[in-house]
Amino acid sequence: MPLPWSRELSGRLEQHWIDSRALRGNPLGDPTRRPLWVYTPPTADDLPLPSVYVIQGMTGQVDMWGNRSPFAPTFVESLDAMFAAGDTPPCLVVLVDCWTSLGGSQFLDSPGTGHYHTYLCDEVVPFVDAGHATLAAAAHRGIAGRSSGGYGAMVTPMLRPDLFGGLASHAGDALFECCYQVEFPAVARRLRERYEGRYELFLEQFRASPDRLAGADHAVLNAWTMAACYSTDSDGTVRLPFDPSTGRLDPEVWQRWLAWDPVRMAETHAGALRGLRAVWIDAGRSDEFHLDLGAEAFRQALERVGVRDVAFDLFDGTHSGIGWRYPQAIAHLAERLSPA
Repeated sequence: MPLPWSRELSGRLEQHWIDSRALRGNPLGDPTRRPLWVYTPPTADDLPLPSVYVIQGMTGQVDMWGNRSPFAPTFVESLDAMFAAGDTPPCLVVLVDCWTSLGGSQFLDSPGTGHYHTYLCDEVVPFVDAGHATLAAAAHRGIAGRSSGGYGAMVTPMLRPDLFGGLASHAGDALFECCYQVEFPAVARRLRERYEGRYELFLEQFRASPDRLAGADHAVLNAWTMAACYSTDSDGTVRLPFDPSTGRLDPEVWQRWLAWDPVRMAETHAGALRGLRAVWIDAGRSDEFHLDLGAEAFRQALERVGVRDVAFDLFDGTHSGIGWRYPQAIAHLAERLSPA
């Protein structure tokens, strides 16, 4: 049984800060100076290593990787123990912060949140390669995440195959009609019952006391945040894909969302996906947001475009408490992205 306090790592964890040009002037006024954690395993020997970028889910911020649950090591401790055991090829693990005051960015560039895709790809990756001994090529660089981070892990290699050659998605947002659309009626009802049917009132109260977000309000915030990422006009106007008074779908705006669905994106980014050296997809069979269905739909989409070498697993679990899956996926990426 692990001890209930921190221990000295066998590897090395460095904590950096990046002053981002890409995030300057972001519409939410969020910080442009961002933390970045980089873990180097104990067996690195200063040799150039593959790298895996790990990104977080909705509301995630980088120091949450140090959080401890009862009877369990932290994520960094689990990672360190895996590499110290010597069974996994060494790789650099980069922990990226793309938090926003709406909870997330989906790791995209949007006039509603900021240029987080540019930040990740054009600032974080060069920063890591310049300061660490990395194999600085897409064939040796992967990306992994859970939930919204799993979404980012699916779409980023499609958008930037020149940078990423492997992905691991744990219950990533996919098959939008199953994970998002089903919540729209409940969001409309919540707005009516608590916020006079107005998103303006919800956002005003949320910004005044974000730590008091009630359980049912999470779906309300999530719908707005996703709209900020997927369907914001160039002038910064956030367009909802449904009528907030009824939940009725707005087909035009909804199509803008669907254009960002990894399941739909696969067909138009088939070449990028076929070039991947490693793909890991998993989800809990009882995922509350039906992301097990999204995982299966993405796997089928990959198969249709000719990607069949996929590590795929639906395990007994929900959307929460699945951090134990991360080390397994990182080990898979490390093996596939290491030099032959």
